[in-house]
Amino acid sequence: MNTQIKKTIPYSNTSYGTEPTKMVRFMRRFFIFQLYNFFRLNFKIMRIVVGGHS
Repeated sequence: MNTQIKKTIPYSNTSYGTEPTKMVRFMRRFFIFQLYNFFRLNFKIMRIVVGGHS
């Protein structure tokens, strides 16, 4: 009775996440998009805070 169990090899290529695409890397560095995300997140937080104080 010889049963083999496939194991993942630590630190191999399959154990890491996927590579981001060129568009994802561009949008992460694009200043206008980052500014938009900054204000969008702050607006969401302010809605929560103002809603909790009424």
